Amino acid sequence: MQTQDDKQLSDEQSREIAETIREELARRRISRQALAEQAKLSLSTLEKVLGGRRPFTLATTVRLEQALGVSLRKSAPVVTPPAANDVAPDSLGSYSHRAVTWIEDVYITLRPSFGDKDAIFAYRTEIVWEPKVSSLVFREGERTDAAYEHTGEVAVPHQSGFIYLVIIKHGQHRVITVSRPTVTGAMYGIISTLRAGPGSQLTPIAAPIAYVPARNLTDPSVGRITSDHASYKLYQDHLRRTVDESFALFLPA
Repeated sequence: MQTQDDKQLSDEQSREIAETIREELARRRISRQALAEQAKLSLSTLEKVLGGRRPFTLATTVRLEQALGVSLRKSAPVVTPPAANDVAPDSLGSYSHRAVTWIEDVYITLRPSFGDKDAIFAYRTEIVWEPKVSSLVFREGERTDAAYEHTGEVAVPHQSGFIYLVIIKHGQHRVITVSRPTVTGAMYGIISTLRAGPGSQLTPIAAPIAYVPARNLTDPSVGRITSDHASYKLYQDHLRRTVDESFALFLPA
C-alpha cells in the first residue's frame, strides 16, 4: 500500500524540481554527491531523479528541500522549517544556516608570500555549510604547499561584525579575522599563524589577507604570483586595500 511519502509527483512537477535543483547546484557550486549526503539520499537516486529516469516522490522532495533550504514545489510554496541541526553552536556565534548563505562561495585567497617578500601567495578556499557539524566550514585547496592545506570552522558572532576562520589542531591554533563581505563579496583582514623555517623551526607571523570570490576574477590564478605575472597588480591592489581602507591595522614596534 502506497503511503503519502511514497506518492510520486507528476512528470511536469518532477521536471520543474529537477531544473530548480540543477540551478541551485550551479549557483552554490556544490556537487551532486554533497547534496545527496546532506539530503541523506544515495547518489544513484539523486542522479536518476535529476536525469528524469525516475519521478520524484514526496519524501525525496522534502529531504532535498531541507538540505537546500528552499521550496521545490511551486504548487505549494511553503518554506520548509529549518532542520534541528541548522544552527551553529554558541562557540561559533549561534548563527542559522539561512543567516549566512551569503558567505558561502569559492574564493581566491591572497596573502604575502612568507618565502619571497616580493610575491603573493594565492590559493583556493571554499566556504560551505556542513550539516555534520552544523556550521560553516572552510576548505583550502590548490596550494603549492599542499601539506599545509587546512579545513576549519567559521565563526560569525553578532557582536564584533567580523568573521573568524579558525583551525585548532592538536592544541595549535591558526586564526584568520576578516571583515564581512563588501558589495563585491570580497573579505579583508589578518591571518595569524606560524611560518615554517629551516628544519623544525616555526615563527609566529601575521599578515594581511584577502578573500576574493573566484567568480569575480577573469583569470583566478593560484600559486606564487610574482611581479611579472598578469594577475600580480590586481592581487596586490586587493592586499593593499586591507590596510589602505583600514580593514586591518599593523602597528609599528
